[in-house]
Amino acid sequence: MAANWVERITAFSRSPSEFLLCTSSETFLAELLRELRDDKASDSVKVALLSPLCEYPTLLCPSITVAEETALELMSVFAQCLPKSLQLRCHLLLALTSVLTCSFCVSTASSGSQDFLALLLQIAQETNDGAAVRPLRAVACDCLRELEACCPGLLTQRLELLSGLRQKETSRLHQAYAGLHILGLRNAVYLLALQPGAGPNDLKALLGGNEVTEWEPDPDSGTLKNNSALPSPLVLGPMGRVPTLQTGADCRELRSLLSSLLEESYLLTPIAQAALLYGLIEVVAMVPGVSPAVLRAQLLRLLGTSEVCLLHTALLMKATFTDSLFSAEDEAFVLKRLVSLSQHPLQSTPEKLFYMDCILHFPENRPISADGDESLPVLLTPRLAAALVPTVFNDSASMLARLNLLSLVYLEDGEDEEEGGRGVAYLYDHLISLCRIVENRGSREMVVTFFRASFLFLYHFSHVERYAESLTQRMCELYIRHTRLAPHLINLANHTQDRLVESGWAAQLLGALQTVIIDAPLGQLKLQELRWHFMVLARVAEEGEISQRSTISFLFSVITSSSSSLCVSGDWRLGNSVLSVCRQLLVHPSLDTILSRLADILQHLTCNYGDTDIQDHARLYYTLLTTLSREKLGAVLAQGVSNGGQHAKTRSLSSSIMAESEDLTTALTIRQTGRPIFKLVRLDSYEPQRGTETGQKLELHNELDPHQTEPPMDPERDILEAYRAQFHNPGFASEITLHYKLTHTEVHDAHFDQLYSIRMHLDLTDSHYRELSDLSIPCLFRDRVLPVVKLRLEPRQPYPTTLRASAIFTTQDGLSWHTNLPDIQVAFQQVFMPLPVPWAWGDGDKLRVFERTWEEISSGECRDRDAAECATSLFCCELEEKALHGLVEKHFLPYLMTDLSEDQYKVLVYLPPQSHVLLKITSEEDAVQFNIATDNWQLLPFINSFLHTITTCS
Repeated sequence: MAANWVERITAFSRSPSEFLLCTSSETFLAELLRELRDDKASDSVKVALLSPLCEYPTLLCPSITVAEETALELMSVFAQCLPKSLQLRCHLLLALTSVLTCSFCVSTASSGSQDFLALLLQIAQETNDGAAVRPLRAVACDCLRELEACCPGLLTQRLELLSGLRQKETSRLHQAYAGLHILGLRNAVYLLALQPGAGPNDLKALLGGNEVTEWEPDPDSGTLKNNSALPSPLVLGPMGRVPTLQTGADCRELRSLLSSLLEESYLLTPIAQAALLYGLIEVVAMVPGVSPAVLRAQLLRLLGTSEVCLLHTALLMKATFTDSLFSAEDEAFVLKRLVSLSQHPLQSTPEKLFYMDCILHFPENRPISADGDESLPVLLTPRLAAALVPTVFNDSASMLARLNLLSLVYLEDGEDEEEGGRGVAYLYDHLISLCRIVENRGSREMVVTFFRASFLFLYHFSHVERYAESLTQRMCELYIRHTRLAPHLINLANHTQDRLVESGWAAQLLGALQTVIIDAPLGQLKLQELRWHFMVLARVAEEGEISQRSTISFLFSVITSSSSSLCVSGDWRLGNSVLSVCRQLLVHPSLDTILSRLADILQHLTCNYGDTDIQDHARLYYTLLTTLSREKLGAVLAQGVSNGGQHAKTRSLSSSIMAESEDLTTALTIRQTGRPIFKLVRLDSYEPQRGTETGQKLELHNELDPHQTEPPMDPERDILEAYRAQFHNPGFASEITLHYKLTHTEVHDAHFDQLYSIRMHLDLTDSHYRELSDLSIPCLFRDRVLPVVKLRLEPRQPYPTTLRASAIFTTQDGLSWHTNLPDIQVAFQQVFMPLPVPWAWGDGDKLRVFERTWEEISSGECRDRDAAECATSLFCCELEEKALHGLVEKHFLPYLMTDLSEDQYKVLVYLPPQSHVLLKITSEEDAVQFNIATDNWQLLPFINSFLHTITTCS
């Protein structure tokens, strides 16, 4: 029965709505309560039974009446529990709190909620029952705090009781009582301040109130209706934005209470201290009779702390009380401390970013901005901020934050004049340093950082002409060297144009990129470079003020040149890039001046391009260009036509060249699916990697030509020299092939049951692999055999990676769709390959390669590599001999250099392009040892993680 209940609770938690289709919430709740009352059920089962009430109280208790009855049942179960059932009693209190608060029983002051409140207060006062009851009292305090947060003012009449419990408690529970007390005090003062005519006598009565009066859900009795929680935080800025309680100077009781809480704050954890001080700040802000100086004693400790939460509380004090609590010297000290912490080497990156954000939003005693807008503090001078100048050794986030901060500092200091200040010059030099790193094939992260830094610099200093012009020139030089950066440059131009409306830098950059592309030698252009060039030229064509004569001449030269072989290649993506430029030219303001040459280009593509789809689109564009007027052409090609009137207009304009029933917009549009339609599922049944096509062709050639057959390895010949000689052949053993099946996702949509002409594109998320070619799959039918897709990866570094996949396909009704596939995870072990030795070599030759490689790495005398790249390591785990044998047979059999019957297993794994991992696996008395040797030390973390995974699962 217990096992059955565990299964039912698991099924309910997995999908409550689906579970309740087979039964009703009333029936399930009745069964839960009946089982809770059963004395035969164990405490662990009863704890599991309470989880639905804790997680889904409103689903099981949809009305106040049901919640009230459920609460009474749970309190009855609590009363019958034995004292030793501590865990069950704690979970009962939590379930009661969830049921009563979520069903609004607390705000309506129902009898069940009043009884539960009395029960919680009774448990909280049982301070003499020893350590055994402390967990129950801690849970009771948490439940009281939840009730008070949901129904503010609930503990208003019990502040003196809470104060006494806090002062008497000497265990760790003192922290829970202190947090409960300050929350009740804060809410009580807030509600009292809302009452008109409240004065010092009311405050005294409030602080001394300890009467157990009837709880009424009325604002006059100190609570709020409808579970309306108080604003959090109350303090949003300087004093005066919260309700105030006019008490005069007679606030001795409140000052005494605040002093007591401040003295005890040292005993709390940093987070609890921050919460306590937060509440005290709000109380002082609401009672003008209490001077903020009462918090003065805490400032020295708070300003010298290394805890982020406490420093944040100190800044809250400054934002609330400004010069009422902080002097000019304090303000300068806080600012210097923030600058120091922002670059301290022991701080983590998130902490450094937090401190720099605090500088940007520093609450000044005398803010200059009259409209309340935030601005840099006056005390942050270039000299003080010099410690935060960005360097190329900073992480990306810190570098960008520093660049932004220093830019604001130099702007504030007036260093943006025509000549440019020294600080701005340094920032520009830093930007050029990042550019040089990108030019030298920096990492993907560095590329993104450079372009973000460029945007920040332009955002602040685009009006300084000499820097703007110089940066344009550097961007053009960078693009010519690395055309793959075209998406980044276009993105930079787009964001700059959007954010800097009055600046013409984006158009200046696009015009310069157009010039360098046109001036590039045509005979030296590669097809891959052309794709990026066309992407840039399409973006340039969106600018109406940039002449397109040179672009049209470049297009005509490229597609008609025999050296470029553009049309012969028939590459769909490349052809689509050409069409994207033509489409933008069709709507360009200067179309009249380029019309004849553009028509020639479209006609040439129609007749000569090697892809039928590109020919059809080019023919359509040619028809539109030669048939429609400028106005009609712009209307047909306008994007975003959605309402009926415009749609009808487009239909009428196109009626002269198409049948009325045909929809031109449909023919030109590729739709986006709202979710993935299909996915790639890894096939583990395929054999391990056997080498690249190049290696296979070499072996096949040797088999067919006896004269080229290489004899078995001569024992006297250097085995490693012969093995490494293979790598002189370009592309030898440099690829891995992964097999996947293409299958529909679980969500069934009959519209996508039959898919045709699937063109899949794969994007890398890092620079560890070379770019992948697009894949073509003829069709995918839900009720037929699933096609197998081969992914050929060429690693630069054999690390795990993630591939982002997207695809364009056609449905049975002829519509084209674009969908994003779930990311493809390439694990470390998927890069493993057996040792790529000549086909005639035997097992003995492979073992000799292992022994000689192990000897070289162990001695640190790697001939073909830097000795610093070689490394050895040791991994140990506990495995039985039988389990070890099974592990080796399952994971290392294709790479094994010895027989399974031997005492020591020798494994050699090859990872392209030219890395090796060697293992000697032995079973000792107390553990299994994996002795590791590799000629690429950067693989050690992945090796360790892989071994940990397979040995843990064994």
